[in-house]
Amino acid sequence: MFRKVLIANRGEIAVRITKTLQEMGIQAVAIYSDIDEDSLHVEYSDEAYSLYGSTSKDTYLNIEKIIDIAKVAKVDAIHPGYGFLSENPRFAQACLDANIVFIGPSPSVIAEMGDKILAKKAMTKASVPVVPGWSGNISDIDEIKNVANKIGYPVLVKAAAGGGGKGMRIVKEVAELEQSIESAGREAQNAFGDNRVFIEKYIMNPRHIEFQIFGDTHGNVIHLFERECSIQRRHQKIIEESPSSALTPELRKKMGEAAVMAGKAIGYTNAGTVEFILDENKNFYFLEVNTRLQVEHPVTESIIHGDLVKAQILVAMGEKLSITQNDVIQDGHAIECRIYAEDPQNNFFPSTGILEVYKEPTGPGIRVDSGVKQGSVISVHYDPMLAKLITYSKTRNAAIEKMLWALNHYPVLGITTNISFLHDVINHSVFRSGDIDTHFLEKYNVFDSARINKDKELAIALSGLICDGNKNIASLVVDNKQQKSNLEPWLNIGNWRMI
Repeated sequence: MFRKVLIANRGEIAVRITKTLQEMGIQAVAIYSDIDEDSLHVEYSDEAYSLYGSTSKDTYLNIEKIIDIAKVAKVDAIHPGYGFLSENPRFAQACLDANIVFIGPSPSVIAEMGDKILAKKAMTKASVPVVPGWSGNISDIDEIKNVANKIGYPVLVKAAAGGGGKGMRIVKEVAELEQSIESAGREAQNAFGDNRVFIEKYIMNPRHIEFQIFGDTHGNVIHLFERECSIQRRHQKIIEESPSSALTPELRKKMGEAAVMAGKAIGYTNAGTVEFILDENKNFYFLEVNTRLQVEHPVTESIIHGDLVKAQILVAMGEKLSITQNDVIQDGHAIECRIYAEDPQNNFFPSTGILEVYKEPTGPGIRVDSGVKQGSVISVHYDPMLAKLITYSKTRNAAIEKMLWALNHYPVLGITTNISFLHDVINHSVFRSGDIDTHFLEKYNVFDSARINKDKELAIALSGLICDGNKNIASLVVDNKQQKSNLEPWLNIGNWRMI
């Protein structure tokens, strides 16, 4: 039994893990940078220790500092959350060397799955379908051209140690190949310290489908069904849901079995995700294994009615999985929207400032995992995600309608957010139909309507201020007659007087 666990992270995931630990009677230890001293994850913790620094390199990515704090705090285990050091095999090994349990898979599995080339070889050996491709000596350009010709253009150049779209190039013809390999290698070297790249057949109009897997230290591996993650911007997911409208029961069973087969082949323990690409003909191919808890894990928790963080902790304590594959039932539909401090009208450029107004929507089937509160300072130092908004209902359409309501009742002032943008994506006829792919944002223009909704978003926030008696603050926000004129129709909807 763990008595105390350090959370090597910040923001909403640190708050999320803290709550589960405390519900289990385990003390939650927070770490924080100078910027995060007054943050929500520190406020919620049982103990908190300063990392003495501001940059990620000096704080949340500093293995030595974190291990030293863990020793001082006398913790039994460390939960890495996602991002930062969560998929760093050196960190996992450092925990073990310090006789501290790392809540995640083994360092060797993290290292193997973090190398895309090794991961593909492991999946091929395990008979998991992989995208046709090539890996080898990038200086042998003639060999690469021959393989690319056999695969057929377009092809995709990808970084071996990559992620998040870095070190990735789409090549449409042979004349672009050599230059794309060189530029992808340079970008990969700068981002990951590893210039190796490989080639894959580029799948046209793919869907991104991932399966949540769970393994224990007793050899059991199960899957907890799929998540549809096709709505992305710059190769980053922004909306996830489950079940996927693309999968038939037969295909779901086949993909789930492949995910479990992948997990067993590498001796996977704890929570992980096997990601697949699904083509237009319903053929699926292995993409990668994420060796950590995913940002979108609440979607799975909603449809299986479980707590993945609690399961992680129990497995890390050596317990067997409490359920078998036959016990897992997919019930209802869940959707998650990532709420970012960013401007969709300006190429999703991050927005910084103080959350002058921040009120989360509430109601049955509505969940908000947040790392901020009203008055929080949003800085340039970390990822701009503020929170995750999750809705659950018995049907996809009902979950969509609930999400639209929740997004319309999520007032945020002081910074620019993507809330109106997310509303328009969810409300788009193609999204509603379920016939989506990873190129949705390239195919359909949702920015114009998002711009129109800016005034509506501000009016909703102002209405909350007025109803709470904060007329002076609201008056300061609306700072010119033209803006008041634009807001008048929205304010009148709720019978609120213009101030």
